[in-house]
Amino acid sequence: MGGRACNGSRGEATKFDYYDVTYVHLLRIKGERSMKKKSIFQILLLQLLFLLGVISLVLGSDKQNYQATYGKGDQAICVATGSPGALGLLQALAEPFCKVNHCRINWIKRGSGASLKALKGGKVDMVMVHAPALENKAVEEGWATMRTLLGSNEFYIVGPKSDPAGISKAKSARDAYEIIAEARATFFSRGDNSGTHKKEMKIWGLAEIEPAGNWYVVTGDFMGPTLMRADKDLGYFMTDSSTFFAKQSKIKNLKVLFKGDPILVNVYHALVASPKTHPQKNYALAAKFVRFVSSPEGQKIYRKYGKIKYGAPLYNDAEYAKKWE
Repeated sequence: MGGRACNGSRGEATKFDYYDVTYVHLLRIKGERSMKKKSIFQILLLQLLFLLGVISLVLGSDKQNYQATYGKGDQAICVATGSPGALGLLQALAEPFCKVNHCRINWIKRGSGASLKALKGGKVDMVMVHAPALENKAVEEGWATMRTLLGSNEFYIVGPKSDPAGISKAKSARDAYEIIAEARATFFSRGDNSGTHKKEMKIWGLAEIEPAGNWYVVTGDFMGPTLMRADKDLGYFMTDSSTFFAKQSKIKNLKVLFKGDPILVNVYHALVASPKTHPQKNYALAAKFVRFVSSPEGQKIYRKYGKIKYGAPLYNDAEYAKKWE
């Protein structure tokens, strides 16, 4: 009996040890799985925080890149443009609009090519540009809409008062460029894919000239700085009339040597990001601003802007610009 009792006790202990070990093993597996899940969760959380940090950095960087912000309010649009912003026209249009609509307009300083690139990339809601071929392409491709005529100015070919190349006798812009190239006279180019640069390259193309050499200086800069560089270094440059008038008091060595060729007319349009391709943009407010700029009130501001500050209007309105469309 004692033997049986002894054997029975040993059997029960063995059975208990087996279940005990199995239970502990299961707990260990469960713990390992829990730790794995926790590790995966922590990795995903870190990735999410990193992504949010990048987004925050990008958005913060965009805000810092605003050249100016006009108006106050919860709603806002971002407008990319060059000279109209630099010369104050955008501000003159934005302030009365924002006052009535309780909104903000953020300006990003870009030439026409870069402005359209920003519009295509969904970085801005609207542009004010002067690059007709690129504008039409944008509308055809469907990422820009509401192309609206705003007004115009014109290009002047300016140069040293002594006119060493002799372009004042030119009969056309093409002729003036041919004379400059033949004389290898210093010529400044923005070289930045802006509307001004595209117009310049169009004229070189008409003259069948590929400008290159020490005489052809590419600045990669905006209109105002390039104009002042030409003034400092006594070179030729094709500037828009608005910038020339605005900078006239600071210009010491240059004068207008050629103007009046129809190819030098510079027509501005507004375009808005298409809600089909960029539904995140504020199409309604951007479209409303475009309608304001093209309205009688907006056009009055457009054609009179600069008269008080610079002594002469810097832009023509859309009615005048129509004949150059």
